[in-house]
Amino acid sequence: MGIIGVILLLISYLIYGLTNISVYVSLIILCLGNAFLHVAGAENTLKVSDGKLSPAAIFVSGGSFGVVSGRLLARTSINPLLLIVPILTMIPFVFLADTYITKTSNTEKFNFVKTNINKEFIILVGVLVVIIRGYMGYGIPTSWNKTTVQLIIFFCTMGLGKALGGILSDLIGIRKTAIMSTLLAIPFLCFGDNIMIVSLIGVMFFSMTMAITLGILVSVLKKSPGLAFGLTTIGLFLGTAPIFFIKLSYIGNIIIIITMSILCAIALGYVLKEDKK
Repeated sequence: MGIIGVILLLISYLIYGLTNISVYVSLIILCLGNAFLHVAGAENTLKVSDGKLSPAAIFVSGGSFGVVSGRLLARTSINPLLLIVPILTMIPFVFLADTYITKTSNTEKFNFVKTNINKEFIILVGVLVVIIRGYMGYGIPTSWNKTTVQLIIFFCTMGLGKALGGILSDLIGIRKTAIMSTLLAIPFLCFGDNIMIVSLIGVMFFSMTMAITLGILVSVLKKSPGLAFGLTTIGLFLGTAPIFFIKLSYIGNIIIIITMSILCAIALGYVLKEDKK
């Protein structure tokens, strides 16, 4: 999967840089290659995580750094063919990651959810939480975010929060981390519109649930960790799509942040197991 992803990325850039074919053809191939690479990386990571959430959380956190890097690159006039160099650089790392996968690698130790709840319902809850968080992520009031440095800090904080979500889940328990981070984010997100440090604390708490929802889905899709990761990305798409059509006021965003955060905390608390002491 990883090598196929790299090949698709190469093809997309060659089409874009050397032909007159519609840019949409290149874009579709590019997105497919990106998806293949992400799923391969997530699946390999989950298989060797031994039931711990920290490795997957650190893997997921990398997406934030990728997004901000892409945004900054898009502002330059760099020749797209030059990006073939970092694409080729990925090949040895893809092979190296595959060498760690053995027949004993599995995801059977992921058991974060209650066993007396319908699996389909748990999947629905996990995806819905991702959808809500995806929508809220673009509605966070951040009028302070105006410079390139502030943009970098914003996405780095988001990445840090994703990683911390998994690390804290392993240290103090996934249920505690899920509920506490969701509820603690509310005041910082609501009152940090003009105060960067306050807003960033809220963004960090807010981002912690990203890895937690992946842990929820893997717990009921043990034999399909790639599908579990894929469902989270579908949730992000469904959550961000309405942003292009719906424009809410500051007060409207605040109401949604408070309401949806409380609903997410209740839903996560309901499906997750009690943490071991």
